[in-house]
Amino acid sequence: MNNKEFTYELSRRLGYTVKDTSELVASLLSDMARQLEDGNTISVQGFGTFEVKKKVERIFVNPTTKQRMLIPPKLVLAYKPSISLKDKFK
Repeated sequence: MNNKEFTYELSRRLGYTVKDTSELVASLLSDMARQLEDGNTISVQGFGTFEVKKKVERIFVNPTTKQRMLIPPKLVLAYKPSISLKDKFK
């Protein structure tokens, strides 16, 4: 399901116009991104938790050339599904 299909289905279920639903989804995603940029964790009951984790720097060895390279630390987005969501897919 892509964004357009999701927005259409959500607008159909909620009874809003597609334009209003699209703005609502865009606003929600914008607010979520802002919270994650600020370092906050987002928990959606029944769905899961989004958080930003820091990966430490590490040494990588290219298997072909055997050259060692230092990979700098970086921030990555992590998602952990809720237990109820995991149970639905067993």
